This record gives sequence, C-alpha cells and structure tokens, in this order.
Amino acid sequence: MTHYPETLLNDWLEDSGTWFLDPEKEARGRMTQLLYPYKSIFSPIRVNNLTIKNRLIMGPMGNISLAEETGRPNRSMIAYFEERAKGGVGLITSGLVPISFGIDHSLTEPGKLSYFPKILGSRTHYAGWRDVAHVVHAAGAHFFIQLTAGLGRVGNPQCLVTQYKFPVSASLNPNYYLPGVPCLPLSGRKLRKMVKNFGQAAADSKTATIDGVYLHGHEGYLLEQMTNRAFNRRKLGRYANWQTFGLDVVREIRKRTGPDYPIMYRIDLSLALNAVYGERMDTVKSLKKFKNERRIEETLDYMKNLVKAGVDIFDVDLGCYDNWWLPHPPTTMKPGLFLDVAKQVKDYFREENILSNKGLPVPVVGVGKLGYPDLAEKALAEEMCDMVMLARPLLADPEWPKKAYAGRVAEIRPCIGCQEACINEFVEGGHPMCAVNPRTSFEATLPAQPPKAEISKKVAVVGAGPAGFECAMAALSRGHEVHLFDLFENVGGMVRLAALPGFKRDVKNYLEWMERMVAKESRDNPRFKTSFGTEATLQLLADAHYDSIVCATGSNETVPPIDGIEQAVLARDLLGDLTLLEGKDKVVVTGGGLVGCEVALMLAAEYELEVTVLEMLPHMMDGICTANRSHLIHEMEKYGVKLMNCSTLKAIEDGFAVVDTNRSSTVPDPYNTWAPILPENIPNPLAKAIKLEMETVEILTDLVVLATGNKPDNAFYHLLIESYVAPEVHLIGDACSSGMITEAVRAGYRTGISL
Repeated sequence: MTHYPETLLNDWLEDSGTWFLDPEKEARGRMTQLLYPYKSIFSPIRVNNLTIKNRLIMGPMGNISLAEETGRPNRSMIAYFEERAKGGVGLITSGLVPISFGIDHSLTEPGKLSYFPKILGSRTHYAGWRDVAHVVHAAGAHFFIQLTAGLGRVGNPQCLVTQYKFPVSASLNPNYYLPGVPCLPLSGRKLRKMVKNFGQAAADSKTATIDGVYLHGHEGYLLEQMTNRAFNRRKLGRYANWQTFGLDVVREIRKRTGPDYPIMYRIDLSLALNAVYGERMDTVKSLKKFKNERRIEETLDYMKNLVKAGVDIFDVDLGCYDNWWLPHPPTTMKPGLFLDVAKQVKDYFREENILSNKGLPVPVVGVGKLGYPDLAEKALAEEMCDMVMLARPLLADPEWPKKAYAGRVAEIRPCIGCQEACINEFVEGGHPMCAVNPRTSFEATLPAQPPKAEISKKVAVVGAGPAGFECAMAALSRGHEVHLFDLFENVGGMVRLAALPGFKRDVKNYLEWMERMVAKESRDNPRFKTSFGTEATLQLLADAHYDSIVCATGSNETVPPIDGIEQAVLARDLLGDLTLLEGKDKVVVTGGGLVGCEVALMLAAEYELEVTVLEMLPHMMDGICTANRSHLIHEMEKYGVKLMNCSTLKAIEDGFAVVDTNRSSTVPDPYNTWAPILPENIPNPLAKAIKLEMETVEILTDLVVLATGNKPDNAFYHLLIESYVAPEVHLIGDACSSGMITEAVRAGYRTGISL
C-alpha cells in the first residue's frame, strides 16, 4: 500500500485563509467566460450503462421538511427538482434519504413523523419518487437518490427525551451536539438489517424509474461512522473490520438491482481532523477518541474494494461535522478547494488500473466551490476531475448550465456562500431555501415569470440594497414603471461594503451581477429609471405622483452609550473609508457578530494589524451557520486575533480601551470550532452555568471599531405614511426588521410581484 505523507493534507489546507491574497487564486472565483465555449463541461459521459448528457451534477442538499411529514415527496419538492432539471444540469441527486427508521432514533419525530424524505416503509412513498423521476426525465436529465445509513452521532439527541432512546453509532461515541450524551453501539443484528434495507431501497428506487443510487458515505454520518477507524472501534464481530459494512451494502445493492444499475459513492479522502486540530486532538475531550482517523492510503484501498464490489462513480472531499467548514465550504474558503483531492484519486485509479464492473474508468467528481464556469471548465479540461458537482450554485440559479452553454455567464445569479438559507434555515427549524434566489423551494407557488399586472403603476423604490433591488426587478417584470433611488452611486446598499474584504469574492460576484442587471434594464427597458447618488426627499416623491412607494431604506448601526465613544469609528464608516487605518497598528473591534469578525479577519489578514474582538455574549457570531462561523474563528486564530467573549467595552480613553471581562474558567472557549451552538429554543440540560469573575482590563489600541448591531431605519417610511404622498406605501427589508440577506431578498421579491 502506497504511503502518503502526513504533510499532504497540510499542503492542501495551508492556503485556506490566504488564497484571497494571491491574485491568481482569487481570480478563479470570478464569474468570467474566458474559456467559452465550454466543450469539456458540455460533453457526455457514461456511468455504467447510463449516458449523462453533460458533466454537471446537482449536488445533494438535504431536502429537510420539503417532503410531507410521512416522508412522501410532495408538490413543492417535485417542483424544486423539476426547476433544476429544466435548467440544463445532466444529473440530479436528492438529499439524504435514510434507510434506518426504527434503528437510528434521531431520524424520527414525535408521532412517528420525520423531516426526512422516505422511500422505504410504504407504497405511498413510491408515487412521489416516480413523479420526481418523471419530471427530471422529461427535462432531459437523470436522477439518483441519495441513500444514507442515518445520522448516528451527528443526529439530534432529542430522541433521548422524546422517545427515551439513546442515539446510536458504530461504537460508543459522543454526540456531536451534546458531547455528554453517549451514542450507543449498534448491534450486529441491526447492522445486518440496515444492509438489507439498503438493498430494498435500491430495488424500490429502480422500480420507481430512478436512474441510480448514491451512497452517503462521507462527513461523519452513520455510513462513515461504520467505515472509518475514527468512529468504528469495534473489537468483535463481522463489522470490527471497518471496510466490511460499506462493502456489504454495495454487494447487497448489486444483488438486488443487477449489474446495470449505477451506484455512486460519496466519500471523504480524510476527515482531516489531525491536520486541522493538531495537538488539540490530545486535549479536547470530544475529539480524543477520533485521533485514529482513516488515512489517505486506507481510503484509497477502500475505494478500490468498493469498485470491486460494484461502485461506478465517486465524489470526494475532506472533513466532517467536527470541522464542518470543510465539507460545507463558506464564502471565506477558496474556489475549487478539493480539486487536488479529486486529482489524487484519479491518479491512483489510473496507476492501479482500476476499472468498473463494466470495464470503464471510474469517474471522479470534483466538489467544493466550483460554481465558476471558467474554473469548472479548466478542472475538467486539465483532468483534475471527470464531472463537476454544483450544489448551492443551482439553488442560486437553476439555469446556471443553460446560461453557461449559451455564453451568458454574466447573467448567472451567483451563490454568495453565506449558507444562511440553504443550511442554517433548516438547522433553525425551516427548510432549505436560498439567500439570493427568492423562488428556491417555492417553485410550485411562485411562477418563473410573474403575470403581467392588469394596471401598470408608477412605482418608486427608495433604497437599492438587496430588498430594493429585488423589488424593482420584480415590479418591472410585472410591467410597472419603476424609479429606483439610492444615496450610493450604484446598486447594492450594504452589499457594497460587505464585498470589500478579499475573502468575500462571492459577495463581490453578487454585487457585480446586481450592477449588470440594473445596467441591462436601464439600457433596454424605457420603463426603468435610476437615481443613484440622490436622496429621495418627501417633496421629490410627492411631485412625481407615484402610485406606490416602497421604502427599503435599510438600517443604522447602534452606538452603545459609553464614555469616549466619540473616539470610535463605526464598522460601516471604516469600510467606506479605509484611509482611517493609516498609521494604526492595534485595533479593538467591539461586537463579535458576523460583521465584527469579518472586519477583524480583514484587518489581520489584509492589513497585518493586531486585532482584539470583544463580545458580550458567551459565543462569537451566535446564530450564524456553523460552517461559516467556525471557519472565521479558525482563520482568526491563525492570524493571532484575540477573541474575548463575555467581555464588554466600558470606556475609550487615549490609547486604550477599558473592558470588563469575565475571567472564570466556566466561560466557553471562544476558539471552539469543533462543537456547534444550539438554537435558542433547544434547552441543554448538560450545560454548565457560567460563573462571574469579572475583571476590568485596559487594552492598548490605536482605534476602536464599533460593530454592535443594527436597528431599522424607518423614519422616512413613517414620514411618508403621515404625509399621504401615495396611495400605497410599503416597508421592506432591514428598514422593517434588521436581519439577514435572505429576508431582505424575499421581502423585496414578494412585494414586487404583489404590486
């Protein structure tokens, strides 16, 4: 067995927080079409007996709460997949579909319901899956169902309270969300039952006209818990050999479906826990058990055996829940981050002459921030991978493939990597959506082309941030005359400032797309007028006699009432005038939310400043997607940013900040990236109370930056209401409720199509 140096993973990950400082690497994340026409992307490929029309795969994203509570795909879920199939992608994969209900207790909600789709258990599920397959086929695409053994240790431990049953795993492992809750080892009998269930689910899928099955064997879910030495520490029985369970599953599927049914397997080449955490693997209690993770050469050997058992195609990444930013790369991570991983597998398959049971080369799918057409084409042309997986980019724009093929890359609505709607939304109790695409998951109720308005109105939209922009574009599509006002010199609002840090390339792509769309409408649509760099005064609006006025005036930053606050600078003002950093060496950022931490990383990485972040709450960036907040914390630690939670700025004096900080050992570690923050409505009975041991300290600083939150800027709206300047006045976006971009985009779009 070839031995791969331990430094290989470090080499792959070393630029995770510096890529944006390298112009060549930063350019890979731009929405350009320098390599058009994309002959590699739009060439066919054979997988088993199936020919896929192009090299694009819609990646699996959990269809959480999109199916009925019984698990049957419903109208919304069917329309969601149909939209992406019509957009031109070659292969669509579902989100995870468990086969272990009744075995993995974390899958079941009270009342024997679930937020996961099902294919096993009842014929009532089949009709929904047949409908999914049929609408995908009608659009010329193919469909694979992603089957999962379950969640195991990364499942919701509430089953202990709601069902009085422990979560399960391969061995005695700590639960990811509540490490104090043990996940009990599965018996050999239950594991054999799961193997049979995989075979039955595959046979049912084939009968439902689904084109193939896709095994969910990565990221530390239950199939990987059985097939990785980090989690499977069994000493006795058939499944003490960590490869056996996965091989048994594939053999059972082959037995039930025959030699001509495609099997795809998702795997991580390494959990990369040791590479990420180093010495912490010996000191952090919830990580210690996982130190003996599956090595790269062992993964490759396992993949070779999986091919012998019947796997036709793989997609490969790195990481697991305990370093969640790797398998869920946020905007702060580099484009194409796993291409070297895919190339490593391709090289191994070629050197070992590994062929599928059809005698074909085994395709390796590239994953991880490949939603940039030039980068995707380059990766395929240079044989870094054989197919390209697009997940979140197809939530942002289902027509990504069609637009790329037609040379309309400039029109592709880009993913911004925020993960606030596609992942964090269902973590908080919702279902997957998209922050920048207001129709995602609402395709069944919101038509692609809103109907024309019976009466054309004259509409003023005040504020050209995401809410105002979406409202204006939607109102135009209804046939209204629209005037868009903003104090900035172009569209974007606060997105213009959010896009300034180098690691926010994805957000800059979104800003540039907004600018292009506004320029196009300004050029082509005589019913659209913009007034940028202009204040929409009450008199101006009254004189124009609008039928509808939409107030999207955003928010203002809050300023805490402390001594010396006049010496501080608001985060927005700093981003708007970076000359304020001249002559500064030490900076204190007060406010450890997303804005404060992004500003801190920018100052440390791009300006090489010494930065301290103050947060009064126990956790930094509470409420932000785990992947995004964890990667920011990981990189801030690497750049030496000092994080002080449970700390409050009390005063600013010449040359230093006066801070009250809790020095108790019960204060959570602010650099903890291996454990998530539970949603507010989830009580944690194992949580330890934070004791108070307050101390006042003075921190040397040249500048204090305020990032202490926002409040709606709705004074102009109330003035409009009081003045009766139009029959209709609407309040949307941050001006209504300061929140995330998801809410602003949705409010703008839904208001626009209602006018």
